[in-house]
Amino acid sequence: MKKIITFATLFVLTFTSYSQSLGYQDLALLFSQDDANGTARFTSMSGAFGALGGDISSININPAGLAVFNNSSFTGTFNSRNTDITTNYYGTTTNNQDQFLNFSQAGAVLVFNSAYKSDWTKFAIGFNYRISKDFTNSFNARGNSGIATFRDYPLDNNTPTVDYNVAEEQRFFNNYNGEINEMNIAFSSVHQNKLYLGAGLSFYDLNFSQQSTLVEFNNDGSGNTLDANLYQENFTTGTGVSLNAGFIYKAHQNFRFGLSYQTPTWFTEILEESNIVDNDGFMGDTEIEVSNDNVIYDNTSRGNFPSQRFIYRFKTPSKLTASAALIFGKNGLLSLDYINRNYQNMRLSEADFSDENQFFQDELRNTHSFNAGAEWRIDRFSLRGGYKFEQSPDKLALESDNLEGYSIGGGYNFGSFKLDFAYSDNNRTAPYNFYSGFNVNSADLNTDNKIFTGTITIKL
Repeated sequence: MKKIITFATLFVLTFTSYSQSLGYQDLALLFSQDDANGTARFTSMSGAFGALGGDISSININPAGLAVFNNSSFTGTFNSRNTDITTNYYGTTTNNQDQFLNFSQAGAVLVFNSAYKSDWTKFAIGFNYRISKDFTNSFNARGNSGIATFRDYPLDNNTPTVDYNVAEEQRFFNNYNGEINEMNIAFSSVHQNKLYLGAGLSFYDLNFSQQSTLVEFNNDGSGNTLDANLYQENFTTGTGVSLNAGFIYKAHQNFRFGLSYQTPTWFTEILEESNIVDNDGFMGDTEIEVSNDNVIYDNTSRGNFPSQRFIYRFKTPSKLTASAALIFGKNGLLSLDYINRNYQNMRLSEADFSDENQFFQDELRNTHSFNAGAEWRIDRFSLRGGYKFEQSPDKLALESDNLEGYSIGGGYNFGSFKLDFAYSDNNRTAPYNFYSGFNVNSADLNTDNKIFTGTITIKL
């Protein structure tokens, strides 16, 4: 049973007809996403490293790739993300743009050659930290659906009360913050210089928050206006763990293939703190002002915010990756990864989430994704490029809801250290419904991410 601790005098309603914050189906999908952050080499080739290895960021795709390293090394990465979110709500388009800078990855691999005569000639241990999902974003939407939902003034003493049933405009302001940090620990070894085997353990630290405000401007058709503001917030934290294992087989000097499996991430305890207690339009964090007496109804005056806490568990989809790579000696390579993710097997616990879990079964699908990458070396300099396609888990998704992106980059090997840089661009569309229980269309969001990544690698 869902564990609930309520700090309010009224009964608990998690998300009601006025709720514009993300529902649990949306949060589950959001917490299952991966930004594929990694080193600049990894990013410039769109993460197609399942059969390649030799890059610390491949540890969370196929840990067998650690044994491809010839030397111990340390790697650190930063990235700069420019996100453009365009919203369209009932014909009104709003553009939102933000820029973010973070230290997205740091890791090391330690390589050991066998001291004994054995078919297992080398083994490696890898440690890697990365931001697997950066939630930080904001967007605004505005327009007029023609439907007024805040139609009554709580302090109205008229008989009958005034009905503010004419909609003039709606505005929605939304902010996301937080990230999922991931720590990988893995071991790999190679047998007869052909079969690479690896296994790893990943730990996750989830921090997410959402603050949103829905504003309505309505009137009664006789010149009297009602302006309503509904504020909602959600702070979520949790920890999780997953396992992964895989192999790479060098079938030929110029060809290798790989297969890896990552278990679901088990978030054993997610704590959510929210002000969404009884937002029936007036009992939540609502401020309403009417023009005919200039009196403001403020249900949260002097910081009197309602609050409640939830504790629940969550299991993300598992992931299967099949990979192949062509190696052209020391000149270059081509690589391809196919990824299958089982979104229908996502689970929120426990009985209180039966509707959400049924939604996963009925409305979601197993997704197919492809990453392709290429690299060409000219002496110490490398040129790289990549393409990625990620299918939307929604069965009814539009083609534009699938994620598509490309990447380019380059690097220079100075001997004792390397510098790599990458530029990637990906985009997708998605609906956002900040009304529920009303016949109001969703806002259409078009999100475009442009990311510049820089990495330094130092031989140990």
